[in-house]
Amino acid sequence: MATKIRLQRHGRKGYAFYHIVIADSRAPRDGKFIERIGSYNPNTNPATIDLKFDRALYWMNVGAQPTDTVRNILSDEGVLLKKHLMGGVSKGAFTEADAESKFQAWKDARQSAVKAKVSKLGEAERTAEKTRLEAEKAVNKAKAEALAAKKAEAAARERAEEKAKEVSETPETPEVAEAIETPEVVEPAEVVETPEVVEAPEAVETPEVPETPEAPASEEQS
Repeated sequence: MATKIRLQRHGRKGYAFYHIVIADSRAPRDGKFIERIGSYNPNTNPATIDLKFDRALYWMNVGAQPTDTVRNILSDEGVLLKKHLMGGVSKGAFTEADAESKFQAWKDARQSAVKAKVSKLGEAERTAEKTRLEAEKAVNKAKAEALAAKKAEAAARERAEEKAKEVSETPETPEVAEAIETPEVVEPAEVVETPEVVEAPEAVETPEVPETPEAPASEEQS
């Protein structure tokens, strides 16, 4: 049976992650498998790899063939290097202790490189976040200034309208006052004074002119 080490897809659309499985090469990609030896999540930066190192090395030693993507994963995790060093030990090129020392040195260097990469990515992310925040602050400041200018313009326009309204109403006020004062200008006093000028009492005194007391003389003649 031809055995392969390959990825089995999981996750939703647009966010896929994979199981690293040992499967028969004739089985469907996402079908039945012999053993699961790890997982691979490419959605993080750097990608997250969880691998059972000893089981991956075992299957490589028994002839399992990895796919191209899995081969890169195994290379990054040091499985291929470990297999190569073990082959050198079996051939007598160096001792097992030397092989282990070389592998440990490579592992330490790789961990340092991964830490440096993570630190660099973190710094870049912080810088990008700072830049984004500054740009957002600038946009908010511009919006606030535009809003303040709009409010000031509206207030100025409202004051101008009120002033124009006051100016338009000002000429009408004296006219109303004159209209109210005109009845006072009418001089009823002259009409009232005319009866006072008429000296009616003098007209009443005229009856005193006929001196009729002489009438009794006729009585005397009788």
